[in-house]
Amino acid sequence: MKSNRTSRLSLAVRSALLLAALPLAASAQESSEEGVTTLDRIEVTGTRIRTAEAEGLVPVQRITRADIDRSGLTSVGDLIQSLTGSGSALNTKFNSSGNFGFPPDGSGVGAGSAQADLRHLGAKRVLVLVDGIRWVNEASASGVGAATDLNTIPLAIIDRIEVLEDGASSLYGSDAIAGVVNIITRKDFDGIKINAQYGEYGEGDGATSSIDFAWGKSTDRANFFVGISHTDQDLIYARDRQQSAFPVPGTGLAFGSSGTPTGRFIITDPNTGETIDVTPNTGVTSPVYDPTQVGCVRTDDYHCFTTADRFNFSQYNLLLTPSKRTGVFGQARFEFSDAVSGYAKVLFNRRESNNQAAPEPIFLGPEAGTGNPLADNIFISGLNPFNPFGFDLDGRLTTPEADRNLILIGRRPVEGGPRIFEQEVDTWYVGAGLEGVFDAGSRSYYWDANVAFSDNQADQTNYGSYDIRNIALALGDPAACAAVAGCTPLNIFGGPGTITPEMLAFISPIVRDESQNKLALVTANLSGSLFEMPAGSVDFATGFEHRRLKGSYQPDPLTVAGFYNGVPSLPTSGKYDVSEIYLEVNVPLFANEDKGSRFDLTLAGRYSDYSTGISQFTPKYGMRWQVAEELVLRASFAEGFRAPSIGELFGSASRFDAQLDDPCTTPLLNPSLAGNCAALGVPNNYVQPNPQISVTTGGNDQLEPEFADSFTAGFVWSPSFLEDSSVAERVDIEFTWYSHDIEGAIQAIDAQTQLDLCVQTLDPLYCSGITRASTGGINGFANRLSNLGSIKTNGWDVDVSWAFPMQDWGQLKMAWRNTFVGKYEAVGAAGQPQPQGPGREVVDSAIPDWTSNFVTEWANGPWSASWTLRHISELRESCGRVISFSVCSDPATDTNVLDAITYSDVQLGYQFEEMANLRLTFGANNVFDKDPPICVSCSLNGYDASTYDIPGGRFFYLRAEVSF
Repeated sequence: MKSNRTSRLSLAVRSALLLAALPLAASAQESSEEGVTTLDRIEVTGTRIRTAEAEGLVPVQRITRADIDRSGLTSVGDLIQSLTGSGSALNTKFNSSGNFGFPPDGSGVGAGSAQADLRHLGAKRVLVLVDGIRWVNEASASGVGAATDLNTIPLAIIDRIEVLEDGASSLYGSDAIAGVVNIITRKDFDGIKINAQYGEYGEGDGATSSIDFAWGKSTDRANFFVGISHTDQDLIYARDRQQSAFPVPGTGLAFGSSGTPTGRFIITDPNTGETIDVTPNTGVTSPVYDPTQVGCVRTDDYHCFTTADRFNFSQYNLLLTPSKRTGVFGQARFEFSDAVSGYAKVLFNRRESNNQAAPEPIFLGPEAGTGNPLADNIFISGLNPFNPFGFDLDGRLTTPEADRNLILIGRRPVEGGPRIFEQEVDTWYVGAGLEGVFDAGSRSYYWDANVAFSDNQADQTNYGSYDIRNIALALGDPAACAAVAGCTPLNIFGGPGTITPEMLAFISPIVRDESQNKLALVTANLSGSLFEMPAGSVDFATGFEHRRLKGSYQPDPLTVAGFYNGVPSLPTSGKYDVSEIYLEVNVPLFANEDKGSRFDLTLAGRYSDYSTGISQFTPKYGMRWQVAEELVLRASFAEGFRAPSIGELFGSASRFDAQLDDPCTTPLLNPSLAGNCAALGVPNNYVQPNPQISVTTGGNDQLEPEFADSFTAGFVWSPSFLEDSSVAERVDIEFTWYSHDIEGAIQAIDAQTQLDLCVQTLDPLYCSGITRASTGGINGFANRLSNLGSIKTNGWDVDVSWAFPMQDWGQLKMAWRNTFVGKYEAVGAAGQPQPQGPGREVVDSAIPDWTSNFVTEWANGPWSASWTLRHISELRESCGRVISFSVCSDPATDTNVLDAITYSDVQLGYQFEEMANLRLTFGANNVFDKDPPICVSCSLNGYDASTYDIPGGRFFYLRAEVSF
């Protein structure tokens, strides 16, 4: 795999940047700066140059420690996802493991993790740093992750979070297409602080407790910091909220599963040639089948399967997943001299999280579409002592098609209990470095060298799944079963309670999977002044970085052998390393100190060389024009790229159970497609048996990098006429327009779009990966990764902060942050439009036109209070198969409207200074208990968990903080 994207502009800039470094060798010109050399130069996320003029070069949103405390949240991921510029990303409201399978990006489920998405471009396009150093990607024992799990970073160690909402590949390398999250740890901290919080939802469930311990000590030459954090979040069952109690709100059992505790049997009786779709009558444990009865008028122990017989799997699902996180972080810094200091830091974090799904269904026969031949092509002996039909049930491909009489069996063994997935994720980080300053002539240069090793290892234990090989053996010839130790003929015919403990013991394994991501890196940076120009000093930063990444996923040997009844997958492993150099130069073109004006031009470039054959140069150009002391204009243009991740390159074939509507199911939503459905082999009156269709996903070692062009422009205005006036202490107004164009985006075509286009066009481009059984059901669906055509988005941020003058009754501060999405277009490689767009909800992912946070803070002596409004604008989604139900708000246009919503969060605090600086804080998030709008296309729980609070989401908490 080889990729070089070099334009004439890039070549020119590369030459200019490299030439600009030449004066370093002869930088003994006189400096206008005088005085003692120090180490405490300003360093800002979004630029490597350590200078005060770097402030405000790029749009950076800061989450301070006070912001963290005011939120009442206990996860870094939840904090980032609350930003207006954030998109849809995983969090603990997703009950992922058993319900989704493996998404089509090779990264796995990410169960229990919390991730960051900026500008709706995906978590894998956001780079996460800790103190400016890359953090290791997530591991959840279900693939090789391409994004960072923010739950591996304890809140107790954080001083602030800086979020760069701009492309930054030229400064930080691959993955920084959508932006950068830089988590700054506590350093200069003296004393002891203990923070304890307890909260629960208004329904009396979902209790969350946390305790943080922070200790710091500073001396003349050293400082030390230790942070210990523990968080414990309880589960909430989906059945405990009306909105999430059924598969799709307002539709009852219509979208329930056909894998039921009594069993569904679609077979052809070889004696009569009649195809029946039946289920045993309720309460019957030894059903009697009468072959002389045809149709649905029956007096034996069966009746025709109807919607009323479907299984409500939502009763077992989780609305909020349990999670325990314990982290320990230590950091020491020492000044060896006035010019050289060193640091060392170490972190260990353990996450223990659970997911739960309904008892695992056993789907058998060609209509099952599991992708496992042991299930899809099964043979059930007529000699099985529990087989009530008196003849073999044969779905084998080796049997002549005319003699195959098994179409589908769906039996859900509630006797075995729910599926439970337990994750244990250990994160290790060790880093050390030196930093200092040296003089060359009369100039000072700042340098640092760093080394870091990080390791994310996850183990997942799965209870409640089954061994399909043993199932087939126990359903087959009883003589063959008797020859195997422990085998007991299996009864899937008699309804709940008829699968005995002995039967379960033979088919119930404990499945253990593991995955790991490792990152080792070495960096070195140098910054300072090159020479003087009339407007000021030309400053620079340059550096080198080498990274080695290694990732692996090892499913249970049962899964590898193909005997796992659940989601199939295969091992994945891969590694690569990359070496990079970068240079950034800030050139002041003019300055007028009397008027407070200054114009700076910034040029940056990074060259990356990957062991996978990729070599790439990415430039960035920026300008900052301080028109006056109160007004700054800024703009930047950056070329970026993202190399394929280990999972994307090497991810093996696995399964994703997608919520899809087959356009060929009866009744046809579009009757004009009847001919195309017939051409695809779908018989008349075919009905899709299950709302989930198994899709084969996986990596692609032929992937190329994705490339991006990012542009931002805006201003920061702090009106001087309002400063220290009767109406304001300070006012800041910030506007940023952004645009991101990604070409060759690495992702799979939307599965519903592919299926729809296949039926509409019969084009092999869309149909080649989709196969159907002779009965019409989809039994194969390939949806592998490719370099999708493009993603183009733009929009703007508007932020206003207003600090009112101090009054006798205290001081009031307000901050209003807004993000507007003007455009979002995703186009497939063949030009097919993808369904995402502004104001649209698609596949558990929303892109609101407008999101807004308005914060009002009041403080007076020991008292403090805040009120936060969180607004999400109206969204629209396709009604799909719910178009005939009242829950679809506009059937005429196939549109369901998710109404706009505004949440209110309140907090009140009091400082008891005479009691060891005890501070008590009481808060309530979503104080008016607003339920999220119903989402009919979302996979679980009837709402978009990446965008809204949970149903019944009023959350109360009490926090106590003590300082010594």
